[in-house]
Amino acid sequence: MNGVIGGFAALVAVIAVGWVVGRTGTLGPDAGGVLSRLSYFVATPALLLLTLAKADPAALLSAALVATAGSAMLSALLYVAVARWRWRPSPARLATGALASSYVNAGNLGVPISVYVLGDASFVAPVLLFQVLVMAPVGLAVLAGSHTAGEARPGWRLLTQPLRTPVVVGCGLGVLVAATGVDLPSLVREPVELTAALAVPAALLAYGMSLHGAPRPASGDRAPRVWLAVALKTLAQPALAYALGRWVAGLSGVALLAVTVTSALPTAQNVFVYASSYDRDTLVARDVVLLSTVLSAPVLVGIAVLLG
Repeated sequence: MNGVIGGFAALVAVIAVGWVVGRTGTLGPDAGGVLSRLSYFVATPALLLLTLAKADPAALLSAALVATAGSAMLSALLYVAVARWRWRPSPARLATGALASSYVNAGNLGVPISVYVLGDASFVAPVLLFQVLVMAPVGLAVLAGSHTAGEARPGWRLLTQPLRTPVVVGCGLGVLVAATGVDLPSLVREPVELTAALAVPAALLAYGMSLHGAPRPASGDRAPRVWLAVALKTLAQPALAYALGRWVAGLSGVALLAVTVTSALPTAQNVFVYASSYDRDTLVARDVVLLSTVLSAPVLVGIAVLLG
């Protein structure tokens, strides 16, 4: 319980600082966008490089991946199916909504909650690796491709778009370091660590600044898409993870609790950073992050009580 409360409190505190900074105008009107781009183009690739350099790629082959990856993919596909049928948005808007419906906050909240609720931070590794190696590259390829829509581009540039996306480059370098077992020298590692330390606070501050003066969450014509994503993220994804974990992967006990808890985590701020970096449905991403963070707290507590 303390892990859940402590993790949420830390997020809220930094977001609140961002809101105050935005309200006072201390950093100017464009600061939020600058911080988002700083996090996305510079700090987040460095953070992912370090994270994956120390990770075990074999975690992607664990039985838990059936539940965590399966529930994320199903939740994203459900959003795409309903949104295409009901509103027919552009591919970029579909990508933002799909990520918002399935991309969990495995870093900021996943690690502390895994430690305090599950007793082991490694439980969050499968979903973290799947997101940064599979979900993020696919979603960002769509967003980046749409960002230059209308430009005449050769086919090879379209095919290599994921390889030129900063987050994907960071992931690729991290996997390369992990696979080769190279120990980064301090002359290389320390500057990367300093840069990586900016990723989370910059993203949270930018998110907090976006809340000042913005329209009321889930208002206007975007409200149905927001609530669809929130419902899928907070209710459908953990339910799917439980079902897949129990009846497909054959998990039980702490392992089943782990996949259900990690799938019930709220939408990651990364989705807001990705959307704002390419200016694609930023308000939808912002609203889903906010509402899923608020609503996931009682869901996480309920799961911990019922399955713990």
